[in-house]
Amino acid sequence: MKLLFRLLSCIVFLPLILGCPQKRDSSEVIIAEEHQKIIEDSIILKINGVSFVASKDAILQENISPLKNIHADYAAIMPFGFIKSLDHPKIIYNQERQWFGETDEGAKQYIKMLHKNDIRVMMKPQIWVWNGEFTGLVKMASEADWLELENSYRNFITDFAKVAEEEKVEILCIGTELEKFIEHRPEYWRNLIREIRKVYKGKLTYAANWDEYKRVPFWDALDFIGVDAYFPVSESKTPTVADARKGWQRWKEELKSVSEKENKQILFTEYGYRSVDFAGKEPWESDHTLTSMNFEAQSNTLQALYEEVWGEQWFAGGFLWKWFIAHEDVGGNTDNQFTPQNKPAETIVAKYYKE
Repeated sequence: MKLLFRLLSCIVFLPLILGCPQKRDSSEVIIAEEHQKIIEDSIILKINGVSFVASKDAILQENISPLKNIHADYAAIMPFGFIKSLDHPKIIYNQERQWFGETDEGAKQYIKMLHKNDIRVMMKPQIWVWNGEFTGLVKMASEADWLELENSYRNFITDFAKVAEEEKVEILCIGTELEKFIEHRPEYWRNLIREIRKVYKGKLTYAANWDEYKRVPFWDALDFIGVDAYFPVSESKTPTVADARKGWQRWKEELKSVSEKENKQILFTEYGYRSVDFAGKEPWESDHTLTSMNFEAQSNTLQALYEEVWGEQWFAGGFLWKWFIAHEDVGGNTDNQFTPQNKPAETIVAKYYKE
């Protein structure tokens, strides 16, 4: 890849060098820089990532090998903070009772092991409401509570930003699906981004829900437009690849439009489908009472996503939801959840991540 870039650079710059031996003026420099950016953008590799689920255990080398087998080159690690209810302002994190992978100590160990294996990292600290309610509805009842939540969240995300900087994490996601929090306190988030950049020097994004991302007011302050990409693409019980590809067309136009408006690439901070009937109808549905099993639906919807989206210039790549550490013990023919592990869909992921 580096050799290709050098050759392409020579093709672009050689005529300028031979034709203009005198010192180039500023307009020529600008043109050359624009050409270089076009080349870089056209050959940049997509992020082929997985959402690496936090575990109670440390990572071993044997936990990394399955990632290499599917050609993943990025992993999102997800330390957690907890709040008691949607209107509770205090975030609890780094507790002894938490699983190892959810804490700063666990995050550091995961990052070191992933980096050791040439897998880059997005740190994606997340909030869990104790009764399982949707984080997008977190909203305080008073100004005092808003201020307390803001201070609590600032401590939470800044602490992990410091870990990300210490461990040279490539991308930091500053929040996940916090629509009401952003809607009611937009200036807080702009200020927070400025504070984060003082302690962390890598790339920043925010993980907006698929029906939220168009309303996020601070994409200009971040490096990627992050989308949890659970777009509905098919009403069929078992969508064909062609059916799901057709369902992507309107979403592709929308995503491209937002990317061009903000002059940022789109990063799928989460994407995936369950191995259930109607997998493409409401892909965000995580209801454990669903009992159907449909591996073809999962494989076809994933294949359609790769074929429709992965080659787009406005697209930076994505993080598959989700991937467990104990590979041999998860997924398989009795599992209808999101993971493709030990299912036919794993072969689909490996094929397109290899390309």
